[in-house]
Amino acid sequence: MKPEAPKAKTESHASAVGEFSSIRLRNDDLAPTRPDERTWGLWNIAALWVGMSVCIPTYMLAASMIQAGMNWWQSLLAIFLGNAFVLVPLVISGHAGAKYGIPFPAFVRSSFGTMGAHIPSLLRAFIACGWFGIQTWIGGLAIHAILGILWPGWTDIGGNWQFMGYSAGHYLGFMVFWFMNMYFVWAGTESIRWMETVAAPFLLLVGLGLLLWASNKVGGLGVILAKSDALIQANESLSFWPFMFKLFLPWLTAMVGFWATLSLNIPDFTRFAKSQKDQVVGQAIGLLTTMPLFAFIGVAVTSATVILYGEAIWNPVTLLSRLTAESNSPVFGLLAMLALLVATLSTNIAANVVAPANSFSNLLPHKISFRMGGLIAGAIGIFIFPWKLLDAYLTWLISYSGLLGAAVGVIVCDYLVLRRGVLSLDDLYKEDGIYTYSNGFNGTALVAFVAGVCTALAGKLTQQLSFLFDGAWFSAAAVSFSLYWLLMKRSRKGEVAPLR
Repeated sequence: MKPEAPKAKTESHASAVGEFSSIRLRNDDLAPTRPDERTWGLWNIAALWVGMSVCIPTYMLAASMIQAGMNWWQSLLAIFLGNAFVLVPLVISGHAGAKYGIPFPAFVRSSFGTMGAHIPSLLRAFIACGWFGIQTWIGGLAIHAILGILWPGWTDIGGNWQFMGYSAGHYLGFMVFWFMNMYFVWAGTESIRWMETVAAPFLLLVGLGLLLWASNKVGGLGVILAKSDALIQANESLSFWPFMFKLFLPWLTAMVGFWATLSLNIPDFTRFAKSQKDQVVGQAIGLLTTMPLFAFIGVAVTSATVILYGEAIWNPVTLLSRLTAESNSPVFGLLAMLALLVATLSTNIAANVVAPANSFSNLLPHKISFRMGGLIAGAIGIFIFPWKLLDAYLTWLISYSGLLGAAVGVIVCDYLVLRRGVLSLDDLYKEDGIYTYSNGFNGTALVAFVAGVCTALAGKLTQQLSFLFDGAWFSAAAVSFSLYWLLMKRSRKGEVAPLR
């Protein structure tokens, strides 16, 4: 008999998970949200994406594309299209969060099984830890610069001591910013909502102010864009198809990989949304506008530095430090670096801490809380040496995008195509429910996931198949989606909604 679909009212969600739920699958942080916890409106969701998008990696993203051989509008097109592609799974996964009030680790149990869910959940978590380390390192550089402005002797701390090319001041700044991140983890999700809402308009004003400064300094936006070609460092001129496959496709994949992480765990946020409209429209407004705008600001301001200083200054920390020295105004320097801190903090907390906090909590719900999971993620972010990971930016993005694409293909197919958005909420928290499959693992999902990953990796075997790796997210997602649909239609495992 087909299990009864959950009632439409939000009030039923918390009560649907009751005395039959397992302590190995549920704690207060993983349980469905209550009606009084649905406090995120359209602006809060949009502000979340503004806060995450306005960051130093976004500012420098188009820079990497232009240095590789694109012009300014081609790089912005890749950024916009990448965001448009990834918005699709973001909205689909976000639908489950808003409808059932469940976090990502609970949502993915329907496709991978109650135990198999740990695979995509921990995959997302460890990638987030990598990004957490990168963003925390960047924020630490801003802390280092601020303290250098306030106290010139700061740069002499530790004398000539260095580790991996960085001084004691760099690492102390890193740890100061690390503790700032951990404060918001300890304070919980409501503090994150408050921070993102406050930070969003402030960061947009700072970015537009930087663009206005650059435009006024060099005589207009047209002069800046005309100079942008000077940023291109690639020597090889490619015709259309080689350009598309050798340059545009890898960077489009990297752009999808930039937010492919959130396309998995976006239910961690939309579970607090007031309505489906709020999560859909909020995500579209926040993501599709902010990323291209801030990347454009990065290109424009960097082009202006070529005119003003005779060199391209891509790193905003370096640029603002130079402007501070020229203005001889510590106040200007402090305000500028404060903006960088807020931008990095708002991105780091939302994009890189919430997911691993919930994932690690899902491992042992009765022992690991959201707070403890966040602290574990923070510790891992230190020991991965993020200053080295940042050096392999493109390879990092493309490599993990194949892993996440394979997981997205299974999850989207299961929720959207096979189940039509209908889940049995109670069974998501039961060890002997319909999502237990075989000993907690859905073998079909694992086969489809591995097939997707192997498809992407096949692109590293021969030059003829290189497009599979260059487009790792797309190739992995397409294969895992198709294979999962085919195998599940034949086996009809874990059926809740009719598999027509």
